Amino acid sequence: MNLLEEIKNLSREYFDDVVFFRRHFHATPELSTQEHRTAAYIAARLDEMGISYEEGIAGTGIIGHIPGKNPASKVIALRADMDALPILEQNKVEYKSANPGVMHACGHDVHMASLLGSAKILHQLRDHWSGTVKLIFQPSEEKNPGGARMMLQEGALDHPRPAAIFGQHVFPGLPAGKVGIRSGSYMASADEIYITVKGTGGHAAKPELNVDPIVIASHVILALQQIVSRNAAPYIPTVLSFGRIIGDGQTNVIPDEVKIEGTFRTFDEEWRQRAHRRIRETAVFVAQGMGGGCEVFISDGYPYLHNNEELAAKFRRHASQYLGAENVEELELSMTAEDFAFYSRKFDTCFYRLGVRNLENGKTSNLHTSTFDVDERALETGTGLMAWLAICELTGDL
Repeated sequence: MNLLEEIKNLSREYFDDVVFFRRHFHATPELSTQEHRTAAYIAARLDEMGISYEEGIAGTGIIGHIPGKNPASKVIALRADMDALPILEQNKVEYKSANPGVMHACGHDVHMASLLGSAKILHQLRDHWSGTVKLIFQPSEEKNPGGARMMLQEGALDHPRPAAIFGQHVFPGLPAGKVGIRSGSYMASADEIYITVKGTGGHAAKPELNVDPIVIASHVILALQQIVSRNAAPYIPTVLSFGRIIGDGQTNVIPDEVKIEGTFRTFDEEWRQRAHRRIRETAVFVAQGMGGGCEVFISDGYPYLHNNEELAAKFRRHASQYLGAENVEELELSMTAEDFAFYSRKFDTCFYRLGVRNLENGKTSNLHTSTFDVDERALETGTGLMAWLAICELTGDL
């Protein structure tokens, strides 16, 4: 049997099923830690396929097991995330979210549907490959502390321990039919910053009687930008951004405090910890120097994501075999983050991107937007490629 051609044939055969899965997930999105109906649907589909699984992992997570010949010879894992985002969908499609204010705007519906399709292919071909495939349906990727961290803390991947984990994520920067990969460091760490600047509020017409936290907060934000421009080494990509400022005063009322929220991202763990200290020290010193006070809380988020170099090289070779070398792109370093990075700290991992853009039918919106949608032809690529990667990794080059 020519497994590559058989996988392609099965991907085409199961395409309508995978589209149905994807549209079901898209219409019934659930937020992080709340993926109960999503998990029940996945479990029902695995039951129909005759695939065994464990459920209730890290809350709503599921891990399936597909044994081939000689199941103990090698184990690899395939991962899909399950949660949606708190976004009101604006798309006018029949599968639009039926849960107002919640939307699969990051493509996790595609990830789950593709993995179910891959599972169906791998299960059907199980007499033609050796080893075991673990199917990771992971909750809560979008929200710190992250479902990957929780799954690892529970030891969900230890018995049996996979030799490699592959993760697939939609990417509107590439057209459907193409995939992208970057070896080594790929996505940044991401920490959440919460700052409360304290002053003494009062009448805005009597500033001499107040300690104005609005003015202090503006100086704190400007001072913190120097941590990137004057403390970070130029060769370490670093981003410090603030997206929320709450000063609940009025046109004529100076508030008692101002809340600032932001994110810090980088690719170096030692610098990451030093930067945390500098953020705390700078914010406190600036506020105190202006007569106020400051409290800083930094929530440690996801580490930076590292693609194992050998596994990334295998991905390029196997993806080129499956799609053609012209459809495998090299990706740039990204300051976005993914909790798949936790797996990359403990296992050999490969996190790659699945093109979903289509200029002709208007599928061009970015991730995390209210109009994000995909060219569903990408589902055939995602389903077949993930099955092919699993078999190649288990049995060697075919």
